[in-house]
Amino acid sequence: MTERKTDAQRHHDPTVRGFASDNYAGVHPEVLAAIALANEGHQVAYGEDQYTEHLQRVIRSHFGQTAEAFPVFNGTGANVVALQAMTDRWGAVICAESAHIHVDECGAPERVGGLKLLTVPTEDGKLTPELIDRQAYGWDDEHRAMPQVVSIAQNTELGTVYTPDEVRAICEHAHERNMLVHLDGSRLANAAASLDVPMRAFTNAVGVDVLSLGGTKNGALFGEAVVVINPDAVRAMKHVRKMSMQLASKMRFISAQFEALLARDLWLRNARHANTMAKRLAAGVRSVDGVEILYPVQANAVFARLPHDVTERLQKRYRFYFWDEAAGDVRWMCSFDTTVEDVDGLVDALREEMGR
Repeated sequence: MTERKTDAQRHHDPTVRGFASDNYAGVHPEVLAAIALANEGHQVAYGEDQYTEHLQRVIRSHFGQTAEAFPVFNGTGANVVALQAMTDRWGAVICAESAHIHVDECGAPERVGGLKLLTVPTEDGKLTPELIDRQAYGWDDEHRAMPQVVSIAQNTELGTVYTPDEVRAICEHAHERNMLVHLDGSRLANAAASLDVPMRAFTNAVGVDVLSLGGTKNGALFGEAVVVINPDAVRAMKHVRKMSMQLASKMRFISAQFEALLARDLWLRNARHANTMAKRLAAGVRSVDGVEILYPVQANAVFARLPHDVTERLQKRYRFYFWDEAAGDVRWMCSFDTTVEDVDGLVDALREEMGR
């Protein structure tokens, strides 16, 4: 048999490492193997395949017997589809001022989803019943968008984690006011690893209605999922997903990835490792004079404040982002493939630059 030649080339240096985002990491080998396995032969398109069917059983094992997964392409799509299906045309969503749906989705929930975001400032990215009540009013006022959903993120954009009791209190408070609860779970696995509890402990067990389940940041190639826990919380999910351009024709390749992550413990192994590396990084950073850690390091993110010139020099050695450039705040993210050598190298480089 003649050997096939390929024009595929590597266009990057695989030795270059960074802390800009857990999206920078590659794909976990077990996930790649699952994609390859699903690639053989033909399967029905648009979610009627056997991998998506089996994924439903896996999802129910984590989120209860009423749960149903709707795979989508990306995190913004998951949030827009979920919130659009949970609200009326006149509806509004209460969220933290720092929430990803407000800060980092280019207005997609409002422009594409057709809803209003009602934001609340928080100290640590976490909502409370008291903070929710700053926007939870005016249901009969036709001059104001109607609060219908409370959206929280687990972990938050500031790397903090809600306890199950905190999520329960929010759900009970929202439900008492006839509002639903959406959970943006792009890093849900990291929160579960941090709390050392199953994902159900702070989702279906405490009253969350719908969640966006992250895969990409936990070792997947692409793909997220909307998980509907409470079927009465949404309307026409399949139609909303299609209308929002989030229906994958070859959905088996998204579903196979989630099965690889969730059927056993890969999701937890990946998240625990990323969290452990973040804690190691935070401990190293704290040993450097003049550097301030800004928020509790509870998952895989470390936020710090550095002199501006130090950050600019350090960014030439390791890629990472300013979080608030005016204040000098930066964010370092760890992923499933971050190594001890990566972390210690960044800490040594930071110490060198601070000493200049």
